Amino acid sequence: MTADWVPLQFIGEPIEVTHDRPPVLEKKPDSPSSFRWRGETHRVAAVLSRWFDFRRRGDMARNMRQAHLEHAARRGSWGVGRFYFRVQTEGRRVFDLYYDRSPTSAGDRKGHWFLWRELGEA
Repeated sequence: MTADWVPLQFIGEPIEVTHDRPPVLEKKPDSPSSFRWRGETHRVAAVLSRWFDFRRRGDMARNMRQAHLEHAARRGSWGVGRFYFRVQTEGRRVFDLYYDRSPTSAGDRKGHWFLWRELGEA
């Protein structure tokens, strides 16, 4: 039986992640093996779920024709989208984290990892 999860706290902070095996595709990573948040390392014991969202937001949603926008929402396009992971740590805490594919500048074209929220059982 799977647990129903409810948000305990919104975090919304950048994190550092490590992978035991580096992702094959940098912009389509798998769940990290661990992450560092506020000076503490959290080792991932289990990936409870994963999903992605390739929707374009804001100005990015207005720069494509509707047919192309629908295709991009299904398949993704460069620098747009997020990969989400619900993980349980070795300490039995449950977190949602995501990799945001958006570059922050021309000199920083890689995406970034964020700790979205902590969850608890309903």
